[in-house]
Amino acid sequence: MVPPSQNLNLDITAISGICGSISIACWVVVFSPQIVENFRRGSADGLSLQFIIVWLAGDVFNILGAVLQGVLPTMTILAIYYTIADIVLLLQCFYYRGFTWHDEVVPPKPSHVGEATERTGLLAPNPDRSRRSSTVSASHLSPVVPLLEAPKASDPPALTHLKPTTRLQATLFNLIAILMVCAAGVMGWYVSNRSQGGHSSKKPSSSDDILNFNLWGQIFGYFCAVLYLGSRVPQILLNYRRKSTEGVSMLFFLFACIGNLTYVLSIFAYEPHCSGRHGRCREGEAASVYGRYIAVNASWLAGSLGTLFLDLGIFAQFFLYREQEEFWGEAAVESGEGRGDSGY
Repeated sequence: MVPPSQNLNLDITAISGICGSISIACWVVVFSPQIVENFRRGSADGLSLQFIIVWLAGDVFNILGAVLQGVLPTMTILAIYYTIADIVLLLQCFYYRGFTWHDEVVPPKPSHVGEATERTGLLAPNPDRSRRSSTVSASHLSPVVPLLEAPKASDPPALTHLKPTTRLQATLFNLIAILMVCAAGVMGWYVSNRSQGGHSSKKPSSSDDILNFNLWGQIFGYFCAVLYLGSRVPQILLNYRRKSTEGVSMLFFLFACIGNLTYVLSIFAYEPHCSGRHGRCREGEAASVYGRYIAVNASWLAGSLGTLFLDLGIFAQFFLYREQEEFWGEAAVESGEGRGDSGY
């Protein structure tokens, strides 16, 4: 493995700092979209409890491994924050679903207008037709239904009609949110760098300070990687069993993907510090130091890259099930079954 070229007109330390700062910004807000989504729906049925629990266990091992191995401070800080955010999201799920460890397959609520009864028509309500109809309900014609007064304007509606969000609107909102968070990360690095007089953090006098293997630190690090990889599986299976991603925030996983990607880049962007005079490296020494550095951080790289790959599977489910729901929603409207537009 060859380290980044030192002949490029790029500051490797700055690139690592920028990527690390963007990663921190993404992970600070990563849970917010899902928490807001659960609160808006008043439910957490779309989120796998086992996903959150296994992720929480991975974060605990992440803290232990990061502290024992002595990795970058940002990695330790993030691990602690992950754990706190996991607990908050888990408590919210318990609040809506009760104290349980199992994922119940709750079918997503259909996006049609009301349930058909003996007092409702078979077709979706038409505003033009309703203005032409009389105030007497057609259900009065049935001998089995008692005479009821027509609904008053002051009565609460039977169903709240929310304006559906188009795919373009959702895409623009997600894009703007991502750009704002990334800009905040870059600004955070810039302010931190300027506060240090434009100089990077103090370089270690010896690479041995950060390249020593700690047995238990590595063990906990690989436990963390395995748990991170396993955490996505329950969510993928729950989406598959429900044939829907309703209740799962796409922005939640977008921030997770960007956070993992920039986190990996911040580790790869490392400038080896050799033992020669003025930090100069002998032939082949830079590659040796860089390879050892990657080996020390291999478990954290594996966990981030692995979850990044599995998150792509969740994104595939977002688009797959969304297309299916939109197709069946349009088919139901055309066949007169009273179904409305998909809320995407």
